[in-house]
Amino acid sequence: MKRLCDVLVASVLLLLLSPLLLVIALVITWSDGGPVFYRAPRVGLRGQSFRMLKFRTMVQHADRLGGPSTPDGDPRVTPIGRWLRKHKLDELPQLFNVCGGTMSLVGPRPEVQHYVDLYSEEERVILTVRPGLTDWASLWNIDEGALLKGSPDPEKVYLETIRPVKLRLQLAYVRQRSFGTDLRILLHTAIALARGKGARPLPLIVEKGV
Repeated sequence: MKRLCDVLVASVLLLLLSPLLLVIALVITWSDGGPVFYRAPRVGLRGQSFRMLKFRTMVQHADRLGGPSTPDGDPRVTPIGRWLRKHKLDELPQLFNVCGGTMSLVGPRPEVQHYVDLYSEEERVILTVRPGLTDWASLWNIDEGALLKGSPDPEKVYLETIRPVKLRLQLAYVRQRSFGTDLRILLHTAIALARGKGARPLPLIVEKGV
């Protein structure tokens, strides 16, 4: 049932958003002549590697110029990319991943292999569900770049401050997942995008089962 809903909703959204997707693609191409999409290597269901589609928001070959953590103000981010990130529009191509089956609308956000290698045995249960566009951790951490901004070591801040809470929330989703939970997450996501910010008390909300 969840897979059927994923395909139907993602297909409808892609159809409705196709004019916007086309405009964004043209602007990215016009800005520096580089590729429209960034195919980010990620680890998905059962530890299988896949390419997560995003609109390219950074200069070409940005992965050679810095680490995976991207604070606000990172010089690798292009002007158009900064705007796309602010409004989360760079994530829209992941609807193609949902249609293709490598992602779901709701599920733990997929990680890079480097961070998956750090999972404990308990945390590896996250890989038993299909990764998604949004989850409790995404809502709590909707503006990760702002948290990392100004840090001399964004990677250290991510590992010590952000990642432990993300994992806690992702584990909570895996244990509590249901159709109703997915609907609540989608509703919270729509509200958060409209407001432009997430909900920091979410760890408490999830633990209480709200």
